[in-house]
Amino acid sequence: MPGERLSIRDNSAVGRFHGVSESNGRAVPEKNTEAKVKKEESGCQRWLRKACPCCIRKQSTSYDFTNETEGAVVGEGEKEEPASPVPPSGDTELTELSLAVRSVDLLSRKSDRNKKEHHTDKYYGDQLIIRRGQTFQTELELSRPFNPNTDKLHLELKTGPLPLVSKGTHIIIPVVEELQDERWEAKIVEQNINRVKLSVNSPATAVIGKYKLTVATQCLKTGETTTHDPDKDIYMLFNPWCEEDTVYMESEKELTEYVLNDTGRIYYGTEMQIGARTWNFGQFDEGILEACLFVLDNSEVPPPGRGNPVSVVRVISAMINSPDDRGVLEGNWSGNYTGGTSPAAWSGSVEILRQYHREGGTPVKYGQCWVFSGITTTVLRCLGIPARSVTNFQSAHDTDVSLTTDVYLDENMEYIHDLNSDSIWNFHVWNDCWMARPDLPPGMGGWQAVDSTPQETSHGTFRCGPASLAAVRSGQVYLKYDTPFVFAEVNSDKIYWQRNLDGSFNQIHSEKKVVGHCISTKAVGSDERIDITNIYKYPEDSEEERIAVETACRYGSKPHVYSSPIAEDVVVEVRMDGEGPRMGGDAQLKIVVKNTSSQPRRTTLHSQVAVMYYTGVLKDTMKKEKLNVELMPQEEKIIEWILPYKQYQNQLVDQAALMLTLSGRVTETQQVLANQTSFRLRTPDLQIEPIGEAYVGKETSAKITFTNPLPCTLRNVVVRVEGLGLRDLHPIIVGDVGKHANVTVTEHFIPTIAGKRKLVASLDCKQLSQVHGVADINVHESQ
Repeated sequence: MPGERLSIRDNSAVGRFHGVSESNGRAVPEKNTEAKVKKEESGCQRWLRKACPCCIRKQSTSYDFTNETEGAVVGEGEKEEPASPVPPSGDTELTELSLAVRSVDLLSRKSDRNKKEHHTDKYYGDQLIIRRGQTFQTELELSRPFNPNTDKLHLELKTGPLPLVSKGTHIIIPVVEELQDERWEAKIVEQNINRVKLSVNSPATAVIGKYKLTVATQCLKTGETTTHDPDKDIYMLFNPWCEEDTVYMESEKELTEYVLNDTGRIYYGTEMQIGARTWNFGQFDEGILEACLFVLDNSEVPPPGRGNPVSVVRVISAMINSPDDRGVLEGNWSGNYTGGTSPAAWSGSVEILRQYHREGGTPVKYGQCWVFSGITTTVLRCLGIPARSVTNFQSAHDTDVSLTTDVYLDENMEYIHDLNSDSIWNFHVWNDCWMARPDLPPGMGGWQAVDSTPQETSHGTFRCGPASLAAVRSGQVYLKYDTPFVFAEVNSDKIYWQRNLDGSFNQIHSEKKVVGHCISTKAVGSDERIDITNIYKYPEDSEEERIAVETACRYGSKPHVYSSPIAEDVVVEVRMDGEGPRMGGDAQLKIVVKNTSSQPRRTTLHSQVAVMYYTGVLKDTMKKEKLNVELMPQEEKIIEWILPYKQYQNQLVDQAALMLTLSGRVTETQQVLANQTSFRLRTPDLQIEPIGEAYVGKETSAKITFTNPLPCTLRNVVVRVEGLGLRDLHPIIVGDVGKHANVTVTEHFIPTIAGKRKLVASLDCKQLSQVHGVADINVHESQ
């Protein structure tokens, strides 16, 4: 009957309980006296009789049971031929009463429901990787069938060096009849003899990380408790598919792009010469999840703080760089990369994270902003936070929290190098990540800017963000974290100051449209570039944009910088043809000066061109000249400007960037003319051509071709090749390449994953940077 306590002496237990045979259910004639029974009673039985009398029946010479074979009931006084010479001893009975876990199957194979339903089937290996706020299943093999009336069962999960129940790092999961949302619970959903399948639920606020699992069982009859520790760990991630998780993202297409896509595009160059390179994020590759958790373990944030994505993102932005916490990557903008790898030579994050983990936390050498961003995208996507790499062209670096970009000139309108600490980078790459912001006023959730490149400290550590893009757009720079710095990067005004004879400075000119152009990221579902400038700021010169700037500047260190507007009827700008000048030839630009008034105008333009790091820091000035310009009413003049190859060939640094600065004053009106234009010398691409069809497990090849654009020999050229699911990073030593020479190398590799994969190659050469290429490889299943 339901609810009746089952006994292993009951013959109906045969075939349903481990260790029960037909003889266990048959009576054995009792010929000994009661004294003899007591004499033969084991010590364990005597202890159990005193502790729990109900669990040990009084010995009797009569038995009542059903013989399933004959259907006869043997009662008191009836004789039965002995079928078993010796009844079970007390010790045997206790063994059969106890409940133990023989094995645990975490159902962690790629084909199992857990990985499919949790969108973790792309991760390497057979560890159980799950997302919080969602049920997962596991199977237990027990020593005998589980009886909910007489047995107890619970799971325990522990993470971190000091697991505590009060901190959410030691979790006790009870078995209940019905699961409820937002709590740790387990339910038996299937039972087959000794096997039990559990459905386990977790809250959407659970701490992420690696957990050790323990299964505990208890038999209420004996009071005995046993534990079992499986040899596999459980990995818990954020869950952007779960509405209760603060990283929830609604669009399935965006989830596919910003969480599951393991390759992407990173943009560089200048706003008029935007370049793109493919980056292997590789968040599912072998060892990457372990490396990402190692990064968290190396931080100062204890495991209890890892349930909050705001805290996790903030610590990741600090740990990807290395100046103050021995993070993943060491930055280097000097141009000398001895002892490490040139930042331009990296094509992905995988080797960097593996090396950092393998060497126990020694920073990898070297990186610049796009490498920091690529690694950040990898780590955030790996942990389950939607993320993307974002490039801002004409990106300001505000060093004094003025929320303006200040340029200081002397009495003769010459650039004062030692005073110009603010800079405008040709481009800067950081990240957006997606999450709600319950710590901020309503409406501040969604995309958040986070920057791992070490520029300025935030609360004593080189990190930046997460800063709400909604706050950045509206100028609410008082909202955390680091919103003023991000606002200045994308929407600060450029203010020109001129030194007076007494050493003081007057504001002489302002530019409102020079910062934050063509903010770019890869499109969802394609390799196209999309412009997301409108997410960061209102259209230039709109009333909303001016209000945002004025709102922000009230919280800056120079709240009264804006001078009264003056008549500006002469305009100066710089134009370039097509994609701009190419490396190895003369650089040609056009200076356009236009008089929009009805009166003649005269001016003297001072021009100078300098080598520039992409960060906006100027190195050496290569050419200076004065240009006398006379303009009739409504006249526009175009001045051809040329920088010969011989003047820059031995001067360039990484990115081959240059800055042309123009300044002057209109004689008739004293209007100040000022313009700074950055440009780069374009480099050729590596051409990659697949050879034949590609199949999993079979060697295939690709041809890589390169043409030296320079009229000189390139020394010690190395081509670095890698592809997720195709091959690990592989350097090909090419050696010297003569002037204007063509080079072809053939790369052989064995694909391991079917589908559309990307083979990426980059050129590592001191004389030529940002040379790379990519090819799609369609890999078929093995025949």
